Amino acid sequence: NMRRIIAEYLDWSLATVSSLSNLSLQCIVNNFEERPIYEELTSSEKDFIQNRVSLSLPLHFAANVFPDGVYWKRCCEQKWKVCDVSNYGESWKRMFFERQLENIIELFVPGITEPKTVLDMVTLCKDHIKKLNIAQLLPPVKEPQTEDEEQASELTLANDDDKSGMDHFDFRILLDKLTNLEELHLVYKVKSCGMNFEWSMFEMTNRDCESLAKALKSCKTLKLFRLHLSHLEDKKCRLLVKYLLDHPSLRTLDFSHNVIGDSGARAIGKLLTKSKLEILNLYDNNIGGPGAKAIAHALSKNTTLVSLNLCLNRLKDEGGQAICKALLNNKTLLHLQLGANGVTWLTVLSLSSMLAQNNTLKSINLSCNTLGEVGGNALEEAMSHNTSVTECNIHLTDIEERRVSVINQMVWNNQFRKQETNPREKNTENAN
Repeated sequence: NMRRIIAEYLDWSLATVSSLSNLSLQCIVNNFEERPIYEELTSSEKDFIQNRVSLSLPLHFAANVFPDGVYWKRCCEQKWKVCDVSNYGESWKRMFFERQLENIIELFVPGITEPKTVLDMVTLCKDHIKKLNIAQLLPPVKEPQTEDEEQASELTLANDDDKSGMDHFDFRILLDKLTNLEELHLVYKVKSCGMNFEWSMFEMTNRDCESLAKALKSCKTLKLFRLHLSHLEDKKCRLLVKYLLDHPSLRTLDFSHNVIGDSGARAIGKLLTKSKLEILNLYDNNIGGPGAKAIAHALSKNTTLVSLNLCLNRLKDEGGQAICKALLNNKTLLHLQLGANGVTWLTVLSLSSMLAQNNTLKSINLSCNTLGEVGGNALEEAMSHNTSVTECNIHLTDIEERRVSVINQMVWNNQFRKQETNPREKNTENAN
């Protein structure tokens, strides 16, 4: 008998009917916003809800109901194409709220966007924010001006260094409320300015600097602060440092790609004597010999700094020699970068004397300096007695290739000895 019953309901299938428990859970999903039932469910039932509940739930509602898990993963993958949760401590909820807050700040237009927009979000996410990476800060919108008004405005700006009409987002309304914030990366620039380009879009004003400094002081949990590509000059650098002198938790300071000179470097030297900084990055600034001497003086007394990056400054031998001599008394610095600073063999002589006594330093960068034959001889002699340096960058230094090869072999020998002495560290490096 080949007769079959064909249902009039076209969506009907021979598939197994869902269990009563699943039908009940689906009913909860369908009515979740009106009648949220979650805490009393088992773990597997909670997963069922998170996998199926609508992503259009009000954020204030979802934030209080769902812990970290599948729901927040779905939210992230719906909103962003690239979602690397490993950058957020494997927490999808943290990723969602950090990126959401970053987006609000980056699109905040002073004078137009209501501060309440930020504060409402902070109320929901303050416990989940550990790191903020702000890739742009927008200035206020300029009103159209007549030709006469533009000329008058140019005259005013020429006599007004403050540029008060260009103040950006005020971090004082935010940072003291983020009680778990550990990292803050900032850049004062506009990502897509097009034909509206102005230099003022790529720097902070004096009032920006003062409000940021006060905000940083209020954020007691901050461990890393990075302000780069923001035309940070001496006056603003000194103001920021003033408010960071007694910061209880700051360990990493990155002022790379700015225009800090000797006056700013002296302030940073003072910071080294008062704070517990471990990493200081001043790559690509305008620090010269006097500024480097101030940092060197602080370095000779410092007991916490492990990494100092002064590449692409203007130290010359005056600054290079001062830094090397300071390391005769410093026993904590592990990484020193002096590349592209116009130093010569004179600095290498000071470095060689230091390496004969300092067994702490592990890596040195002297690349893009004119060290020549004398510098090569001095460095080879120093490395023949040193066992601690396991990295030494001497690319583009005018040292002859034969001598570079000899120095590199000495460095590799130090690496081999270290790995033989510390097999556990070797295994860790291989794993990474």
